[in-house]
Amino acid sequence: MKKIFSITILSMLTITAFGQTEQQKVENTISKDNIKGHIYFLADDLLKGRETGTPENKIAASYLANMLRGYGVQPNPKTGTYYQEVQLNKITTPQNTTLAINGKDIKKMVAIDANKVSFKGDAVYLNYGLEEDYKGKDLKDKVIIIQAGSAETKDARGAFRLLSQKRELAQEAGVSAVIELLNAQDQMWDFIDHNFNEPSLAVATMENESMKESKMAYLWVQDVDAAMASDLMNSKKLTTTLSIDNKVEERIVSQNVIGVIEGTDPQLKNEYIIYSAHYDHVGVGTPDETGDTIYNGARDNGVGTTTVLSMAENLAKYPTKRSALFILFTGEEKGLLGSEYYVANPVLPLDQMVYCFNSDNAGYNDTSLISIIGLPRTTAENHIKNAAKTFGLTAVDDPAPEQGLFDRSDNVHFAAAGIPAPTFSLGFTAFDGDVTKYYHRPGDEADTLDYEYLEQFFKAYVMAGRAIANDPVTPTWTAGDKYEEASKKLYNKIDKN
Repeated sequence: MKKIFSITILSMLTITAFGQTEQQKVENTISKDNIKGHIYFLADDLLKGRETGTPENKIAASYLANMLRGYGVQPNPKTGTYYQEVQLNKITTPQNTTLAINGKDIKKMVAIDANKVSFKGDAVYLNYGLEEDYKGKDLKDKVIIIQAGSAETKDARGAFRLLSQKRELAQEAGVSAVIELLNAQDQMWDFIDHNFNEPSLAVATMENESMKESKMAYLWVQDVDAAMASDLMNSKKLTTTLSIDNKVEERIVSQNVIGVIEGTDPQLKNEYIIYSAHYDHVGVGTPDETGDTIYNGARDNGVGTTTVLSMAENLAKYPTKRSALFILFTGEEKGLLGSEYYVANPVLPLDQMVYCFNSDNAGYNDTSLISIIGLPRTTAENHIKNAAKTFGLTAVDDPAPEQGLFDRSDNVHFAAAGIPAPTFSLGFTAFDGDVTKYYHRPGDEADTLDYEYLEQFFKAYVMAGRAIANDPVTPTWTAGDKYEEASKKLYNKIDKN
């Protein structure tokens, strides 16, 4: 009797396990307590903002690796560990940089290109420093002063977008130094100051050689409400004194954290879904009004990191038909460096990666939504919408296209390679208010988050990932997308007729 009873119980348990719905499988592995545990650790002051290249960033990497190990996720197939080393060049800005324009000392400036220069003499005001502004002018070995952005867009985002173009034009003209006047209020300037006056990083194997060889200096100067630009454009004479010391370069190593779970289908397991997020943040910087200097990065990107951990824990228990590749990137805040390095040095062939489900966040201001940056751009749109709906949320497309968010996270390197790659983000209706209140600010602490909402958010991500990974039809870019041609090339589906 005991043997028959045991067999009956085992059979019932087996039927129950196989009879679980996808929703039940998701709910079985995700809880607020687990979510809190991950985010509170990653955003703790102990980790000092997880800046790439610091010991605290390595602590975060070790924590993530051990989480994957504990779930039973397999390690990086190339190394047998949960790491991929990322070789980086660290450039420390010069300690002594001085600038005076028409005898007035400038204090709020950052060196975008901190090449050594010593100059005293006349400068040339060159409007926005765009192509038409150079026509008919001999500017070799001159210092030029320009306005940031263009006539159409004069803010910091416009300045970022045009930076490469302006650098190239100035180099071609043989300019000695560029001084760009940036109309930025104090909060934006604090962010710029932290990012550019702190040591910068670049992937060691992918340096832009033309920039490396350039001797030109390039500075941004804070110019609130464009007051300085208004004065200088009407000045009959411009004099400038500029001195920049040598910068210091050194090689450092950081880590992407990587794990793999094999799929269950004999054929579909050869296709992989990438679940990705960056785990670094911006470290220690300018204090806020409370004196806090640690930029904890709970939202950006403790939430995204925990999203991927939640996916790994779930798939380790309930694998899907397609295989899973988990990548937690370093160096995103330094210029998407970890993902740049990975796409150039993949641990598995890129043409086996059929989807990249990235998660990155700034903040949220609507807890009824999930914002998917690139939602209609892939054929997995309905899977994501349905998963959100299952847990009482609504998935919406990028509500702030003017921010260029699709191109500002790690997904873009995979997209450029041809892999469909949207980004799963906390719900927001505009990139302002409660979003900018915490974005790259010391106040982005774990105890400021709504964990009831996060539980729904994480469940929706895992549910969507499972649906995409179990769908017999491989996801693709929506027809006509800008990355469709790259995708055809990657997957060798170019029409040769």
